[in-house]
Amino acid sequence: MCSIFAALMYKFFRNILFLFPTESIHYFSMNALKLACKIGFLKKLIASQFTVRNARFEKEIFGLHFKNTVGLGAGFDKNALYLNELETLGFGFVEIGTVTPLPQAGNDKPRLFRLPKDQALINRMGFNNDGVKVIAERLRKWNNNHQPSTIDHCLIIGGNIGKNKITPNEDAWKDYEICFRELFDCVDYFVVNVSSPNTPGLRELQEKDALRKILSHLQNINKEQKKPKPLLLKIAPDLSVSQIDDVISLAEEIKLDGLVATNTTISREFLITSKEQIQNIGMGGLSGLPLKQKSVEVVKYIHEKTNGSIPIIASGGIFNVDDAKEKLQAGASLIQVWTGFIYEGPSIVKKILSGL
Repeated sequence: MCSIFAALMYKFFRNILFLFPTESIHYFSMNALKLACKIGFLKKLIASQFTVRNARFEKEIFGLHFKNTVGLGAGFDKNALYLNELETLGFGFVEIGTVTPLPQAGNDKPRLFRLPKDQALINRMGFNNDGVKVIAERLRKWNNNHQPSTIDHCLIIGGNIGKNKITPNEDAWKDYEICFRELFDCVDYFVVNVSSPNTPGLRELQEKDALRKILSHLQNINKEQKKPKPLLLKIAPDLSVSQIDDVISLAEEIKLDGLVATNTTISREFLITSKEQIQNIGMGGLSGLPLKQKSVEVVKYIHEKTNGSIPIIASGGIFNVDDAKEKLQAGASLIQVWTGFIYEGPSIVKKILSGL
């Protein structure tokens, strides 16, 4: 009953929040939650409302123990600023980043846009982040203060890594290596991001030869470590079947631990929002409900093509338990929300898990 009330309250406040610029209200909301979680009884109250604790939601994947299968996709907490708060909301795992070697401001603002009629977002953030050294130090402090003594402190952290905008594609492998080495002791798994549409030329790195150079180099470094970390690749929903086949072949060749399917799309098909408004927004990756079906198709294709041998984290258009079930039935091992979190609010994890 309380969770229903909380959901209704969020819808009321969402209408107010949506009156303000998308990016600034994102940070305002998360900073307000951060402030609330500094007050002991409020943090316990928030956790009691939004966290579901049940052993049947736990899962072993990539050699890691997830307390539940619902995670938060990269791009929401780029700089690992809100891990305590996201843990309090019940997420089983959070992917930070995309992280680049050098700090960068990203693209010019405004760069994040709501499409309420489509329950979607368009973003062209451009890998804005504090840089790998700052983020790594922040993660080390967080890890030191969160010893995993109970299930409540088993938040899995993924490190989503990319290249700086100024780095030419032929040198991209160096950027991925820098991030991999710097974050190695700070995160539980890695995701290589070559599929964002918001860094010029980045998606060219999805071609097989370029991708092989990056992934094989990282995997060689990984194998040298005492305890290698799971290494995954995030792919775009706009790949052709032959390109997906190349990704699968490469994943098997290099022995990747999994794939994240999918990133945002550059497609603007089947939108309710007026063409004039879409043109005024301009370039960027589209996420949310319009991406749902395409993401399901990619997950299902990979799962069937590999007979389930490559674990998949499904992302794209997950708003409720039915969306989550569809992804899991298509072959996903874990799911990530992002845009659904914006539209459905802090109860999204609890609602999905309770339905599952």
